[in-house]
Amino acid sequence: MRHYLGIFLAVTLLVIPWFSFTYPQEMSVAISAISSFGEQLAAVITSHNPKTVADIQSRYSEASKKDSDKKVRIMIVPGHEPNYGGAEFGLIKERELNVELGQYLEQFLASNSHYEVYISRSKDAWSANLAAYFKNNWTDIIAWVKANRAEMSHLITVGTVKKPVATVIHNKAPTDVAHRLFGITKWANENDIDIMIHIHFNDHSGHSKNTPGDHSGFAIYIPEKQYGNSTTTLAVANTIFKRLEKYNPVSDLPGESTGIVEEPDLIAIGAANTSNAASMLIEYGYIYEAQLVNPALRSSALKDLAFQTYLGLQDFFDVNSVAGTFSYGTLLIPHQWNNIVTKNDGASSPDIYALQTALVMDGTYPPGDKSLNDCPRSGAIGPCTVSALAAFQKRYGITDEKGIIGSKTRSVLNGKFGLDAII
Repeated sequence: MRHYLGIFLAVTLLVIPWFSFTYPQEMSVAISAISSFGEQLAAVITSHNPKTVADIQSRYSEASKKDSDKKVRIMIVPGHEPNYGGAEFGLIKERELNVELGQYLEQFLASNSHYEVYISRSKDAWSANLAAYFKNNWTDIIAWVKANRAEMSHLITVGTVKKPVATVIHNKAPTDVAHRLFGITKWANENDIDIMIHIHFNDHSGHSKNTPGDHSGFAIYIPEKQYGNSTTTLAVANTIFKRLEKYNPVSDLPGESTGIVEEPDLIAIGAANTSNAASMLIEYGYIYEAQLVNPALRSSALKDLAFQTYLGLQDFFDVNSVAGTFSYGTLLIPHQWNNIVTKNDGASSPDIYALQTALVMDGTYPPGDKSLNDCPRSGAIGPCTVSALAAFQKRYGITDEKGIIGSKTRSVLNGKFGLDAII
């Protein structure tokens, strides 16, 4: 990188005298641009300081001490912009789902004294600090992006870094949107953010706006392994992944089926090696999945995803802190079942959503060789739920309530997964 900077300086010294004499007015503008880029390029060389696992776990431990002002700094970034961008399905807008989930996650994290939490935007506006940062630092952001890309290009050219290849195709962001995303990363670096979580919901081409697509499930994107923040991001992502996969299907989209996906070009997680924080982008599912489409289930589903993410972070820092207190790992259990429900009721309901979750905990859902992609927790009784319920009833010796959550089935459910179970 020093060679690259040397070439830049040499060319600058040769060109400036001639250009200054021939085009004096234009030169003043050029000098400003060159100065900004040169400063940013020099800054890039010395500014890479990726967080290590030890760094952020030590900060968590320090936060436990009396009167300590050290906290783990977490930045939540609901995907897309205020009132712009993202997938849409019917009347559902991804950007609004992202904010709702992000605000739930913010609440869980803020309740823990170990964390200092930031969120990038609301539904309608950027946070005050980011809005001011974009306004006052736009030129610097653009120069910083160019400098980082120049550095990465040079490292690839000289063979220090292998040119990474993306495994999944992503939509390209408009230039100003891309610069704001980079700006969020730059702000995070300058404000010593430890962990960044970008929140999204997935979609894919090939289905209409009102007809669900073929894929389902979540995936976590992390930086490509050559990037400085990759190792720490992977460590955090692993514990979040384990929490999410217990109740949610892993994406069955080709390229995402591993669940945790390395990605070199996503700006959000540090494209061109820009992010110091452990930075991940979580696609929490597909926008047309039943629990998101149904208004009766949507907020519960989003809050539960945020809760599972919070528990995953706790597992990374101190697994013993959540082992007993949150043994269910979901907000949907305990649940009290008070009504008899038959397979002919048809409509989705919180009772069935909780039932499917309880059957997952019991090991009877999904049934047989099915996956959660085949048998999502939809809140509606279908073949998967009927089969799993039959297995549950057989396990507990209930022979006269086939296909029905009758009094005996309800009694077992409430005894194992109801309010009585935690008293």
